[in-house]
Amino acid sequence: MTESVQWAHSTCPHDCPSTCALEVEVIDSKTIGRVRGRKGHPYTDGVICGKVSRYADRVHHPNRLMQPLKRVGPKGVGMESYTPISWEQALDETATAFQETAKEFGSESVWPYFYAGTMGHVQRDGIDRLRHEMRYSGQHSTFCITLADSGWNAGTGKKRGTDGREIAECELLVVWGGNPVNTQINVMHQFQKARRARNAKLVVVDPYRTDTAEKADLHLKLRPGTDGALACAVMHVLFEEDYADWDYLEQYTDCPQELREHLKHRDPQWASAKTGIPVSQILEFARLYGSTPRSFMRIGYGFTRSRNGATAMHSVNSLPAVTGAWKYKGGGALYGNTELYQLNKTMICGLDLLDPKIRILDQSRIGPILCGDAQDLGTGPPVKAMLIQNTNPMMVAPETRKVRQGFMREDLFICVHEQFMTETAAMADIVLPATSFLEHDDYYTASGHTFLQISPAVIEPPGECRSNHVMLQQLGTRLGVKHPGFQMTAWELVLKTLADSGFEGGNNPEKRSFQIDFDPGFETSHYLDGFEHPDGRFHFRADWNQWPFAAEGMPQLPDHWEVIDEADSDKPFRLVTAPARWFLNSTFTELEISRKKLSKPRVKLHPQDCQEMGFSEGQGVRIGNERGEVQLEVEPFDGMQPGIAVG
Repeated sequence: MTESVQWAHSTCPHDCPSTCALEVEVIDSKTIGRVRGRKGHPYTDGVICGKVSRYADRVHHPNRLMQPLKRVGPKGVGMESYTPISWEQALDETATAFQETAKEFGSESVWPYFYAGTMGHVQRDGIDRLRHEMRYSGQHSTFCITLADSGWNAGTGKKRGTDGREIAECELLVVWGGNPVNTQINVMHQFQKARRARNAKLVVVDPYRTDTAEKADLHLKLRPGTDGALACAVMHVLFEEDYADWDYLEQYTDCPQELREHLKHRDPQWASAKTGIPVSQILEFARLYGSTPRSFMRIGYGFTRSRNGATAMHSVNSLPAVTGAWKYKGGGALYGNTELYQLNKTMICGLDLLDPKIRILDQSRIGPILCGDAQDLGTGPPVKAMLIQNTNPMMVAPETRKVRQGFMREDLFICVHEQFMTETAAMADIVLPATSFLEHDDYYTASGHTFLQISPAVIEPPGECRSNHVMLQQLGTRLGVKHPGFQMTAWELVLKTLADSGFEGGNNPEKRSFQIDFDPGFETSHYLDGFEHPDGRFHFRADWNQWPFAAEGMPQLPDHWEVIDEADSDKPFRLVTAPARWFLNSTFTELEISRKKLSKPRVKLHPQDCQEMGFSEGQGVRIGNERGEVQLEVEPFDGMQPGIAVG
């Protein structure tokens, strides 16, 4: 007799726009087997990435943290510097350190720190409830999307776009600043439907020949930081060769005639000098885009990680407004859909306790902050204690040297809640073992599609692992918190948030997975009922003043903003820090299959650069600048322009 297989529904928690709907094989109450994409989900459609399909190897990895640890040896060494302790002792010592620090230096000397270790709202964002009640320093989350969001919203007014399912309806897909073969496999799955149905074309804009660019009909290999110039030259051609949709422009945009005049001197020859792309390719792309009504732009984050990232995003986002591609099924653009979900998260985040007078510290400036930079700290006290939740700033934060210097301070108390002994956990005084997404309840919103997904725990936590929510409850009790969110279970917070947000199912106490489609419909997702500015128009003229951290001199109309670091004799390369297919930042490094797929970190250099500098394949080199350095092996690679290093 064949034993039946039990499959449970779940949702991938990792920082990827796909937010895949999963089916997980449940062996018993503590063990999972296979993980696959959920066939019934309209966007996931049964397809997930290779690393998540091997998630059982991560959940049941022998190196998972299973009990609280206290550091008794030097920082930065690893497990040998720690001894096991009880949860009671770990939380008591952490609470005491926070209380004594706040008493001596003020509450703002404690800094809770987190990001996208999990994308579940309850488990990720509950740390803000503790922050607000205890009046700890705030966090300006700038690792990923701040520049990109501001650039997109400057044009459209809101972070939403064409439904990702419409990629299957396009005639041309433009992937700009992303590598979905590595990081959003569902984009490629949807595109293959369009390729099969109508021979849809693929254009990729990226500084190097990615796995996605390998599949493209046209790959535009531009110099890093010059995306705005390329976008402007394409729009120049669209206007000059009558591809612009003037009926659409007059009805839906703010200043099309002014934009056309502005772009007259930003032609393909001008852009070629800045981007390094041949004039013929710029013209080929512009004419293909202009002559294809159902052109879908899938815009990524990569090109916005530059000082001119916001203005570059605004320039790129202006293209479908010039051609009127928003009018068509399978046309328009998508950068992210996170502002579709209008949720009342007061109970999760403790927003009713938020005091705007509490200082906010920039997440990306953690190195200078911990080193006492007066400009970052303002008039407040130095940071003397931290609670770090599911993130690894020792590896992912800018200015590595200062980050390490700050973490090495012996007067800085650090508690880290994590699944593995990361480089950041190895700096902590107390390390707490965290659950994985399969071991706690939560709900998830998406950026690449339109579904909110509710996912209860699939298995029990292993060892002594506790969820972020449970840890915050127990730490909060020791600190004397009163907010009712600390008295609720994670599942109760899920249902309370849905009920407070007015959505059906919010009062359903049954613990089961379900989903809500927030698709606003064709007219709204394509902005045919108006863009999200008071005048209802797409804004070619950007109002950067609405962003409190905007820099002076940002161009109002689409342009190439000359503020990037140009290569020189001391620093002859522009660096691209590209995502790998089998890792996600510093996650999945513990998996054997990931290590086999990319056995050693490498830096791709053009063969011409290798020859001029005397480098051979596999040679170890140090790359870096005043902010940090790393040793990598050289990989000669001709899929980019000379003068670029891809790590």
